[in-house]
Amino acid sequence: MPDTQYRDLLAHVLANGHTVPSQQGVAAKMIFGANPLRYRLADGFPVITERDLSKFWRAPIGEIFAFINGARTQKELEAFGCKWWKYWVTEEKCAKRGLNTGDLGPGSYGAAFHDFPTSEGESFNQFAHLIKQLKEQPQLRTHFISPWIPQYIYRIEGRQQKVVVCPCHGWMHFRVIEDKLFLHMFQRSGDLPVGVPSNLIQYSALLLAVAHVTKLQPYEYVHTISDAHIYLDQLDSVQEIISRSPKPLPQIKLINPPNDIFAFRPEHFELINYHPHPAITKIPAAI
Repeated sequence: MPDTQYRDLLAHVLANGHTVPSQQGVAAKMIFGANPLRYRLADGFPVITERDLSKFWRAPIGEIFAFINGARTQKELEAFGCKWWKYWVTEEKCAKRGLNTGDLGPGSYGAAFHDFPTSEGESFNQFAHLIKQLKEQPQLRTHFISPWIPQYIYRIEGRQQKVVVCPCHGWMHFRVIEDKLFLHMFQRSGDLPVGVPSNLIQYSALLLAVAHVTKLQPYEYVHTISDAHIYLDQLDSVQEIISRSPKPLPQIKLINPPNDIFAFRPEHFELINYHPHPAITKIPAAI
């Protein structure tokens, strides 16, 4: 069946959103606490069909597995096929935070997922422990990952922020129900036209990978956005997106998947039965 959740959320924000300023210099229409998007993976994988992402869909998968492996520099991310961070790790932006050019900072996703600081002194690898706990005690409610290292994020007098972009997504709650694996990802801030399509892809792919290494059935991906927004300079593109008729979602299958979550790469995923509307290029991104 055609899936309309993404375009319905865009239309809802256009019709009911508050217009607010942003630190990027472009005002946005936003909804605070949007209704969750829910995807049963057997019914389709959430690569949106309202515009063609066939040349792009592997890059977000590369990004999430780069972060799982602790990547926090542009060079490390590009090794996984993710090239867009260059706009956020410029000399100017990094110097403002006391970082070397190209460094996302110790408050970034890769640092949190792979090297979370602890009071004991040794860093904590969240994904290594997540996989171990899912295998040993799948019944628990505490299969949870956080991207937020607060001491590197707050911008108040006397503190220097140590991250080029505060994590926008990545609060993950995995749950095992009758040998089925569910993932609920909470997103603090979601750029609906540009960022969210990537996030849908990468976390659904992550659900497939975690299910594979834990020998569980990947079942449902739930995506909740706290601050769901559309920048005003994106409105023409969004109007075009929501004018297009909905189509069925494609499928993604694993190709020779490894049994180690840290060994997954974009080439372990194959997109099939994807028949989107034409691409919409040059949707403005707030940097």
